[in-house]
Amino acid sequence: MLRLIVTWFGAGDMRPAPGTWASAVAVALGVVIHWLGHFPALLAATIAVTLLGFWSVARFTRGMADPDRSEIVIDEIAGQWLALCFPSFGFWNAGLEATNFPWPGWVAALLFFRLFDIWKPWLVGRADRRGDAAGVMIDDLWAGLFAGIAVVIGAGLYHGVLQ
Repeated sequence: MLRLIVTWFGAGDMRPAPGTWASAVAVALGVVIHWLGHFPALLAATIAVTLLGFWSVARFTRGMADPDRSEIVIDEIAGQWLALCFPSFGFWNAGLEATNFPWPGWVAALLFFRLFDIWKPWLVGRADRRGDAAGVMIDDLWAGLFAGIAVVIGAGLYHGVLQ
């Protein structure tokens, strides 16, 4: 059961680039969660998967020399959903219907999340270098936070300056 959870039901077994596949799966599920319950549902799902991730990764990797295995992708799900929370909140706050999640918001969240997750700048890289189960989760949460901020900045520039 732990393996199913940490691989997000097999998404982590997809090749090549299991983290990118998992991020794409996370975006698709995140958009559906947004449609079903708007920002509050996505936020609740993000918190739940983050807690589940810390718990399951710690147990699954117990005794492993390198806990940051490529098939473990629940961290990508948590980080990607955190990034999606930013545009989701913006649409919810603007009073848009839950079924209205325009594609630039979720595409930007995906692209920025993958950029920060692969590049690993500053706090993302520091968390990745921890070399423990918590670091597996924390680096993707930092990447998700930075991606979400980048989405907000991008949307502000587009809507405030370019239009």
